[in-house]
Order: sequence, then structure tokens, then C-alpha cells
Amino acid sequence: MIPPLSLNWREALVTLESEARPHVLVTLVETLGSTPRGAGTKMVVTSDAFSGSIGGGVLENEALSTARRLLAEGAFGPTLEKVMLGADRDQCCGGAVTLLFEVLVPEGITLALFGAGHVGKALVRVLEGTGVRILWFDERPAPFPSGTWASTRETPDPAAVVPDLPPGARVLVMTHSHQRDYEILAALLARTDLGPLGVIGSKTKWARFRARLLEAGHAPERIDAIACPIGLPGVGGKRPAEIAISIAADILRTGDPSP
Repeated sequence: MIPPLSLNWREALVTLESEARPHVLVTLVETLGSTPRGAGTKMVVTSDAFSGSIGGGVLENEALSTARRLLAEGAFGPTLEKVMLGADRDQCCGGAVTLLFEVLVPEGITLALFGAGHVGKALVRVLEGTGVRILWFDERPAPFPSGTWASTRETPDPAAVVPDLPPGARVLVMTHSHQRDYEILAALLARTDLGPLGVIGSKTKWARFRARLLEAGHAPERIDAIACPIGLPGVGGKRPAEIAISIAADILRTGDPSP
């Protein structure tokens, strides 16, 4: 499940950017006459949530619908809309407002990382400062290092968050459990809009996973597109930091995988 937005629209903007979730910033840029809120009032809207308020009622509901339509259409850039608050909208204010809708789609590489073990922690350290956005998941209690810059979520069922991953995200699976790795991969194969997928492990592990995925009915070409082992070929070493450097180099080499 997608976590709820903060009631503070400023905090919501930070959260949505860190999680690579497309959103719309709605600003009441001009008011005439009597209106529910003043110029400069803002709210942030996603496909299934919002933060802040431009006054409630019909005006806000219409703004929510407009913002979500723009998201669904894949609109880009600003849109202005003038709204009269008259009887046709069951409003007695008699004023008018101008709304600015700014569709904001976070740019750059987004990496969904499943697993906060030694290699996962090393990879997050290596990628700090590169511009790669990391969504980090683990099911264990308090698995993440304090003060990490990545966007973290402790979840009892990591496979259940797969539907919430942003389109185009790269995904790496490296949990503490081979069974959990398999469950996450099976869920990932139900998506067709993600970037490259990879799972940590040996050729033997992958042969077993591939056989299970085929038996479960997944398309061979989709399965064969999953990388295992992961990392840039030729960058050797088995220490967590060495593996992390190899993986990071491969991510930065291939660039933005958004379709």
C-alpha cells in the first residue's frame, strides 16, 4: 500500500519527489470577490491522495478531478483554469478564482531496492551523491542504518509493494531469503512498465528460479530479461563493497531506463 501523504503540502512534495510519484501542485493564483481561501493557497494531488486544501467543497473537488485527469493523460507543464463560484456550482460566494495546475514528474534514475543486508547497505552508500533515487524495502525490524538518505519502508510483505513502484523504476532484489526473492520476482513479472530487473545470486540459484518461474507460467522472454548474477562484468570481488561498486557501475553505465 502507498503510505498516506502528510497533511502539510510542503512535506508531501518532498515525500513524492523522494518516492518518484507523479503529482500535481495546485495553486490558487488569483481571487476576485468572496472566495474560500486567498491567493497563494496550495494543495498537492496524486492519483489516489492529496495534501493541503484550497477551500474544500465543489471548488476543491473539481480541482482534484482536473489534477487527476492531467496525471492520467500524462500532461506536462502548467495549466491555468478560471472558475466562477456561482449558483451553477451550488456556491453563493459569487467570487472567482484562477487555479494553476503544475504536473510534476520526478526525473532521473529510480532504483527500487529490496533487501537491507550487507550488500544493500553498501550499495546505498556507494550511490549516495550520484543522483540515483532509491526506494528501499525490507521486512525485518529496524533494518535500515540511521540517517540514511534513501527513502525507506519497513513492510511485512515486500512483494505486496510491487504494484506501487513507479513506472520505469529499475529493481534489484537481494533480501535475506531466497523464497522472498522468488516471491518478489514473481510479483515483478506481473508488471510490464518497469525498467531492468535483477536478483543477486549465483548461476545455480538463477537456474532454480528460472525453472520455478517457467513452471508458474511466466513468459520465457520476460524471465530471461532478468539479470542474475548482477553487476558490471569484469568488476570482480566478493566483498559487499566490491559487489556494490560493480552494481553501481552497471546502473550508472546504462543510464535512465525509463521506457
